[in-house]
Amino acid sequence: MTELAIEVKDLEFAWPCKAAFLRVPTLSLQQGQTLFVGGRSGSGKTTLLSLLTGVHSVQKGLCKVLGYNLTEMSASQRDLFRGRNLGLVFQQFNLIPYLTVQENIELPTQIFASRAQHAIDLHGSVTAQVHSLCDSLHLSRQLMARPAHQLSVGEQQRVASARALMGSPALIIADEPTSALDEESKANFMTLLLSTAQSQNASVIAVSHDTRLADQFDHRYFLSSLENQSAVA
Repeated sequence: MTELAIEVKDLEFAWPCKAAFLRVPTLSLQQGQTLFVGGRSGSGKTTLLSLLTGVHSVQKGLCKVLGYNLTEMSASQRDLFRGRNLGLVFQQFNLIPYLTVQENIELPTQIFASRAQHAIDLHGSVTAQVHSLCDSLHLSRQLMARPAHQLSVGEQQRVASARALMGSPALIIADEPTSALDEESKANFMTLLLSTAQSQNASVIAVSHDTRLADQFDHRYFLSSLENQSAVA
């Protein structure tokens, strides 16, 4: 396992026909630590995540994730890397509504054999890790057979987090993970997510416009506008 979860240097990105760049001069994170990325809408938070996950390719600079240089990979190689090594928590959850809670959580292990093997090695079986994650994230096992579309917003968010953590990926990336939660639930949810990831020695990078969450993370990085990026320790 590499010591650095991410290593970014002189990164630049621009959308087609746009003059403004996302610029990140330097950014790194030790494995097992957590990073909060803040900034207003349009500051490039989600774009940065898309580069760190390999959804989009870096146009200039260095972008290494878990020791892999994404700038040297093809799109298909980045897709495979993402599925095997990263856990993603989406803003809109992206659960499959007609699948049960258990089926949604197990999905990464159904698609990627390496994720299934990690679950078996660490917990004895895929089902055992599902139960362990549900206990950690305060999801009742009585929900396991319920279709995802019957869940509350808070339950959906925790199921999405359990799915991201299945197979013990080394890096969890979360895009506005609390945007659909009420004020009382936000801090509680982040505590659950971060503590569960820590138990698996996973790094966590989360973006949010809600800077009140920043104190729960080991490190903070703030983006201003696309025209004038800045970092704050």
